[in-house]
Amino acid sequence: MFYRRKVILALIQSFGGKLEKLNLQKLLFLFTDKQIKPEYDFIPYKYGCYSFSAKADLNTMVTKGQLEEGEFVYLKLDTADYIKTLKEADRKILLYIKNLFGNFNGDRLMKHTYVNYPYYAINSIVAKDILTDEQFDKVSFQKPCSNETMLFTIGYEGISLEEYLNRLVKNNVQLLIDVRRNPLSMKFGFSKSQLIKYCNSVGIKYIHIPEVGIQSDLRQELKTQSDYDKLFEYYKKEELTKSLKSQENILSLLIENKRIALTCFEKDICQCHRKHLAEAICRLPNFDYKLKHI
Repeated sequence: MFYRRKVILALIQSFGGKLEKLNLQKLLFLFTDKQIKPEYDFIPYKYGCYSFSAKADLNTMVTKGQLEEGEFVYLKLDTADYIKTLKEADRKILLYIKNLFGNFNGDRLMKHTYVNYPYYAINSIVAKDILTDEQFDKVSFQKPCSNETMLFTIGYEGISLEEYLNRLVKNNVQLLIDVRRNPLSMKFGFSKSQLIKYCNSVGIKYIHIPEVGIQSDLRQELKTQSDYDKLFEYYKKEELTKSLKSQENILSLLIENKRIALTCFEKDICQCHRKHLAEAICRLPNFDYKLKHI
């Protein structure tokens, strides 16, 4: 079993084997905030900090019979002692979380996270109701407000879905343009249907423009930067010259939405075609904006 799932099971166990769904997300957030290397990342969602990755793990554990999911709660079904399976440092964190928040009801726990981590409350639908005006102002201050027209690029290699979404949110990206030829991924959250869903959850639109991508068979034997450079020379000479209308469409979408991001897989911008696509768009006659890789 993945260690991160043991953390969830140990957390539920420490609270008597039963936790409300909203409370579980908040307590898991507070737990991972104390870890040197967090097991989960979180995004600002409609009730505050939320991890889609944790929810996917919860679904798996329900399927495996380790948990039972009710309308509002999760129940631990098996009898294993998962607290004992945690690293010593994590057992100490768990004890700290239980001692500090064991008597908090849902509203108090939610308010605590909103006050102390206001960024995660920026999309909350209840923040206005449970916070004072001063506290709500601090949440509003965390909302990204930059409105300068800007073209971004982003890769998802090596980061979680939540970290990826946070980079988009913090840069106030309004539209994500998937420039993969085939928008499929073995990594959780990054196949087309999933990415549409998760982008929409934080108010970001998604479209797919496959014609500016690179065929997967051309990417099979890339071992050195020289291999990548040769591929991109081909891409610039053969593919980009054929996709001018798509590039002009992307520029129109930039002008319309002001802040858009081109996305593909690679972390290293020098090993991804999105760099050369973005630079081609920058050379279009009506482009007079900034380009930033995030």
